[in-house]
Amino acid sequence: MTIALAASIRNIPDVAAAGWPMFLYMAISTFLFALPICLIAGEFGSTFPEHGGPELWVRNTLGDNFGFATSWLLWTILFPGMVVVASALPPLIATAINMPKLGTNNIFTLIVILISFWGMTILNRHFDMAKITGKWGDWIGIYIPFIVMTILGIAAVVKTGIHPTSILQSFSPEKIIPLGSGAKSLAYFSPIALIFVGIELSSVYITRLKKTSEYPIGVLATLAFMLILNLINGFMESAVVAPTEINLNNIVQPIIIYNKILGLPSWINNVFSILVAVGVCIQLSAWVSGPGKTMLASARDGYISPKLKFWKKDKFGDSPSIMYVQAVVVSVFSCAYLLIPDINSAFLDLVNATNVIYCTVYVFMAIGFIKMRVEKPNLTSDFKVGNTFVAWLIGLVLIITIGVIMVATFVVGTWFNFLVVAVISAVIIILPFIFFHFKKPEWAKEVDNLIKDNH
Repeated sequence: MTIALAASIRNIPDVAAAGWPMFLYMAISTFLFALPICLIAGEFGSTFPEHGGPELWVRNTLGDNFGFATSWLLWTILFPGMVVVASALPPLIATAINMPKLGTNNIFTLIVILISFWGMTILNRHFDMAKITGKWGDWIGIYIPFIVMTILGIAAVVKTGIHPTSILQSFSPEKIIPLGSGAKSLAYFSPIALIFVGIELSSVYITRLKKTSEYPIGVLATLAFMLILNLINGFMESAVVAPTEINLNNIVQPIIIYNKILGLPSWINNVFSILVAVGVCIQLSAWVSGPGKTMLASARDGYISPKLKFWKKDKFGDSPSIMYVQAVVVSVFSCAYLLIPDINSAFLDLVNATNVIYCTVYVFMAIGFIKMRVEKPNLTSDFKVGNTFVAWLIGLVLIITIGVIMVATFVVGTWFNFLVVAVISAVIIILPFIFFHFKKPEWAKEVDNLIKDNH
């Protein structure tokens, strides 16, 4: 379940673009970022199993204002995040129809993002898309492409070795450390860490395990799976793709190169593109309806003005108002591909903004976790990560690692990139506290009456 929630092939180009430091970045992201998140979420999920999720955990430890902020951030994360996900579609479609140059066209990219997200929004309004897609979506979008990419990549690199003009070029131990000219790879540290975002979501099911002590085993197995497969595929791609040619939002690029090296028919590229494109659409569909439920719950608790109708839900349990609002905002964010001509730069800015927003939630979780252990050490929990000292250590390691990721993100970028990410992140993070401050007590009662009238 954790693999299905967190694993994706979309981030492999980010791993490849980092070059030799990918091994260091993946190790830090796995053991100092993802593992502390999983352990903290595991104890939270066991301590507060009522509804589950970061919003409840933060609300119970840091208060209603931070709980609402968490709910808001988990929703607004999809604004830049879904543009990042949808931006994988243009190169896939372009390859599928044998017009690869379209995949790097900004206008085509914008059109595809708008059509795909609005299309998934409309489909979710009229159909139960979760039921329709079912379990086969993970196989189409994740497992089969992962298997194909891994096998072809290994075969191609075994045949040719590391290409002298590739991202890797040649090996020396010092190249793993991002110093000197290798410091530019720090720009990919944040996107690599983003691979593990959402890995905590499976912890809400911890109370359904026969033995909660087995939760860390599942988490460690997932981390090992994601570490190994991302490193293998990242290494293979960086061994054959030139640094000036890599396209961060083109998942099919390495497949095209592998097939040329191995002399395989080009229809494999088309089929691979279609499979991944279907998987991306299924992921978009899940995000169209999923994160909005946190805002729906907050609206029904009286945190949002009833006039916005965020409280009103359809037969599928979604809020039409929320779905249309997020579609409009995602459309605005997708205009980054018009404002920033370089597709790789626009892609990185949106990835980094997504990371900053989600990492803010993780900071709330870490602080709330430490506070819970200090102020309420006797809370009943089937899964504990250790004594209070260990809890402090895990929380501080996560906060420090997030700080390092943020610094690395901004150190190597231009001032323009910094301003784009900083402005997007600051506005989204500050807004929920402003909304909470101006919340009116009568909203909750008014919403209750509206819900009763609606029934």
